[in-house]
Amino acid sequence: MTYMEGLKVLPRDAVDSDTQRCRMGPTLMSRLGLRLGSPVLIRVLQGTCLCTAWPRPDLADGYLQISTQCATPDLSTQALTGLTVDLPQIKPLKCLKLSCVTVKVFVQSPGHKRKVPERSVQELLQGLYVHEGHLVDLSWAKAEIRFVLVEKVNSGSQKAGLVTARTRVDVSVIQTVKHLERQRLQVSASALGGVEDVYASLKEMITFPLRYPGTLRQLGLSCPRGLLLIGPPGVGKTLLVRCAAKDIGATLVTVNGPEVTGSRPGESEENLRRMFDQARAEAEEGPCVLLIDEIDSLCPRRTGSSGAPENRLVAQLLTLMDAIGSHEGFVIIGATNQPDALDPALRRPGRFDREVIIGVPSLLQRRSILKCVCREMPLSADVDLNAVAEMTCGYVGADLSALSREAALQAMRHSQAGASESVSMQHFLRALRHVQPSCLRSSIGATDFKPISWEQIGGLEGVKLKLKQSIEWPMRFPEAFVRLGVSRPRGVLLYGPPGCAKTTLVKAAASSSHCTFLSLSGAELFSPYVGDSEKTLAQLFAQARACAPSIVFLDEIDSMVGSRADSASSHSVQSQVLSVLLTELDGVGIRTVERRSNGRKIAQLEGGEQEEARIHQMELQEVCNKDVLIVAATNRADVLDSALLRPGRLDQIIYVPPPDLEGRLAVLQICTKGVPLHQDVCLQGLAAQTERFSGADLENLCKEAALLALREEGLDVSCVRQKYFLKALQALSPSLSPEQLKQHFHSCLY
Repeated sequence: MTYMEGLKVLPRDAVDSDTQRCRMGPTLMSRLGLRLGSPVLIRVLQGTCLCTAWPRPDLADGYLQISTQCATPDLSTQALTGLTVDLPQIKPLKCLKLSCVTVKVFVQSPGHKRKVPERSVQELLQGLYVHEGHLVDLSWAKAEIRFVLVEKVNSGSQKAGLVTARTRVDVSVIQTVKHLERQRLQVSASALGGVEDVYASLKEMITFPLRYPGTLRQLGLSCPRGLLLIGPPGVGKTLLVRCAAKDIGATLVTVNGPEVTGSRPGESEENLRRMFDQARAEAEEGPCVLLIDEIDSLCPRRTGSSGAPENRLVAQLLTLMDAIGSHEGFVIIGATNQPDALDPALRRPGRFDREVIIGVPSLLQRRSILKCVCREMPLSADVDLNAVAEMTCGYVGADLSALSREAALQAMRHSQAGASESVSMQHFLRALRHVQPSCLRSSIGATDFKPISWEQIGGLEGVKLKLKQSIEWPMRFPEAFVRLGVSRPRGVLLYGPPGCAKTTLVKAAASSSHCTFLSLSGAELFSPYVGDSEKTLAQLFAQARACAPSIVFLDEIDSMVGSRADSASSHSVQSQVLSVLLTELDGVGIRTVERRSNGRKIAQLEGGEQEEARIHQMELQEVCNKDVLIVAATNRADVLDSALLRPGRLDQIIYVPPPDLEGRLAVLQICTKGVPLHQDVCLQGLAAQTERFSGADLENLCKEAALLALREEGLDVSCVRQKYFLKALQALSPSLSPEQLKQHFHSCLY
């Protein structure tokens, strides 16, 4: 029947304006098993409402007239116009009589905030069905009490029930209607994803001084008034405060730098005092949160070189924070991504009492954020958000939101005639090329290269296996590593003759593991200024820890760090850089501002046992790959310091030999894959004649043979013959000498 597919919502009749009646057709009431006055919970697009079932006077089916007298705070009557409700969204309830209800009362004026007896609230609610988390509209009573928010229902497992004369009503907070209207305009907490643990901690810290100041005074405790949020840009600090303020029912007053800073002397301090006065005025209506965003720009560290206006503004903020009384109902929250730039006088108990650090999202938290930002997006069946989360190491919430938006734009670009198209996994892969993590933009060591697969490297099967064991296996088989108590190596050193694909092997490992890849060369490291080289290396490791799991590649490490055994270089810049590198490899600890979120609290599973096993694997993967992996390459391993080569620093020391006969044949096959060869070309014979040729030499041989064919037969040549390979072979000589091979073979690292 048509009325079962969609029920159209109509405005209520005037006779039902002060009741909970929901008018519906008699056939629908019979289908749902409803009696006259039975409670029903109706779910619409923006919330739910609790009503009582009544038949329509005209007995017409297919229509609903919903009462919003008891509904969720985000539900408005304007949103019901022309709405269609499906049958499964109407749920009959068996509501029992309630024994105890905890409510929040909203009055018309601030003067009545402390003059509302609980008996009056109980009399107004008597005879009504209420639901936990719903807002009851009492405007029809023409009393000072206009709205009542049901916070808790103490009646066993029931979340709803009927208020009777025996129901005890406990009033927790009394606020004004003006405060409720501001609260409705704030952002919903459903926009959060991946920071549930930090959100719960933040909510608890600001709830106690705002909701239970009397209890704290009875315990002889002073109310904490200041809270400092620390985290990298884009991690969601401001959004977190907005959601917490909405959840606890507090008004949010935001202070931004340009709004406070003035041109004339004393204007900045005057503007700051005005913002505090506004927060005090809002606190008269109800709880208030004063957010000072980017507080490091307003209150920098006071030094001898800082100007007088900045110092006066810092002193003014300190004075205002000290002047806050324990009875004033507002909390100050500062947000910054540079806590070291703040004045130390702000970071003491009594001002900013607590500091909450929001780290870069972990693997599970990135999965939760992606599910949140893609909630309204039409996704194809091939989209694997778990795989996208694994590919987005170092991405914060703003980056993931931009990634999903770019994926949707990619789907729109490839759709025909602008028609809507679902977003596929291919669109996410294209978006990953355009959206990079914000922490790596214009940063030290950020490297973009064309992905390389293991199959593009000929030979070296033993070296490939060792690299896969060190880099890929902890990512793909974390349960085996955890079961055996094996941790991933801290560092890998590749050494061998030049031109034997050491750098290419590292690129292939980074491409296959989807890790953050940072590379540093000697030209980027060394600086003519004292201390800059050590600072650059420390910053590189700090970025790598923030984007873990990550790979830090130090190419030609022998040019960066030397050996302290040489007395001439014991006090050189190389020796100091070596000391910094050894300290970073030991990993004694990390700074508190680099702390990563643990991500232990995850969203509710939706995919059954298979999804639960995948989540468990992702948890183990976080445990195995929480550290930074150092990969170094050199062809002068004998000049490295012995302290760098011990287990615990560079654990895996791998010799990359020149290609043997089978390896040279594999390299030639790969290098000539895109070259049209004549049938007389014998790659097996060429491999036998190219002893002591490195991989780079073999690639150069193929290029020279192709150029000879173009030079002698013209630009319209169709293929490369064997004679051109032989001519190129006569003109080229191997770059590896017997002395080099003997030196590497007899090295102590072999």
